[in-house]
Amino acid sequence: MSEPTPDRPVVAVVLAGGTGSRLYPASRSHRPKQFLPLGGGAGGGRDESLLARTVARADFADRVLVATRPEFADEIPKHAPDAEIVVEPAGKDTGPALLYATWVAGERVASGADGDGGTEPVVVCLPADHHVPDAEAFAATMLRGVRVAADADALVAFGVEPTRPATGYGYVEPGAKRTTGGDGCDHDDRGDGGDRYRDLAAFHEKPDAETAREYVAAGYRWNAGVFAWTPSALFAAARDTPLAPLVDALEAEDPDPDAGFDAVEPISVDYAVMERAADAALVPADFEWDDLGSWDALERVLGSDADGNTLAADALTLDSVGNVVAGDDKHVSLVGVEDLCVVAYDDRVLVVPKGETQRVREVVSRLKRDGKF
Repeated sequence: MSEPTPDRPVVAVVLAGGTGSRLYPASRSHRPKQFLPLGGGAGGGRDESLLARTVARADFADRVLVATRPEFADEIPKHAPDAEIVVEPAGKDTGPALLYATWVAGERVASGADGDGGTEPVVVCLPADHHVPDAEAFAATMLRGVRVAADADALVAFGVEPTRPATGYGYVEPGAKRTTGGDGCDHDDRGDGGDRYRDLAAFHEKPDAETAREYVAAGYRWNAGVFAWTPSALFAAARDTPLAPLVDALEAEDPDPDAGFDAVEPISVDYAVMERAADAALVPADFEWDDLGSWDALERVLGSDADGNTLAADALTLDSVGNVVAGDDKHVSLVGVEDLCVVAYDDRVLVVPKGETQRVREVVSRLKRDGKF
């Protein structure tokens, strides 16, 4: 039996306001990574941007909103012509962005323009930089999370089953097993007619290698940064957090998003809300997944040649093993090197060992300070 359809409107919010500093120099201040066609192949054409692929993957929803900052808003229709655009007053990380976009989603559904007036939606929050080849499995999991968010009145996080003890991801710790009320169908991921999920016992920051191995052995899951909730559940959880001034500004008789954003500091939704929430749920996500957050991810997504080199550019490799090469219209030659990421875009070249790709953020921080990003 197919997955049942939720009995309330579903709104997908795609986060597309960041720049993706670890993917410098492809990602720059004028060209954020969500507009780049990185990691194409299965599940998306090589010429499609990350944003376009994410919006296409969100077709399980009744409507799709793309949340972005003012300087990127005009570019969104080129990648997602059918999506609605939500322009954040300022870029202040995922906490303010998702609170505001969730409020906008609730307001637009409540307006009744699409026939759903008076029915609170469930909002599914999706970063625009993930690699998910199996769109069907992805949609089924998202709808399962939607039902859990609605039935359990919980903030839902999706936990990806680890394929390795990664140190670049945060982890979520599963708690007690739960099952929602259901429709009597016997689904593989449902029990007694309801959807199986877990309490979310704890979030864990990016670990060192030994701790990562312990997390995987203990059954922890990767924190995918994908969430589902109703607007009322999110606002209730956010009232006693650093996002409280924005909550007050949006719930005022005369809502003032600009003042609300001015009153809060940049903070992630994990820190601001999820780690403090009393009623958080964990829905397992068992589809293939990767976060295209750093250059070494291309090796996992695109695969490699007989010498272990991953080539996302016009490149020649001689006596070179285990490298990642990416670029625009430039030819790159490698001779006698191994385990490097070599990236050439525009007038910039980056060379970094594969094991140190997270440090590209340090490069970007220095370039921003010098006005060269």
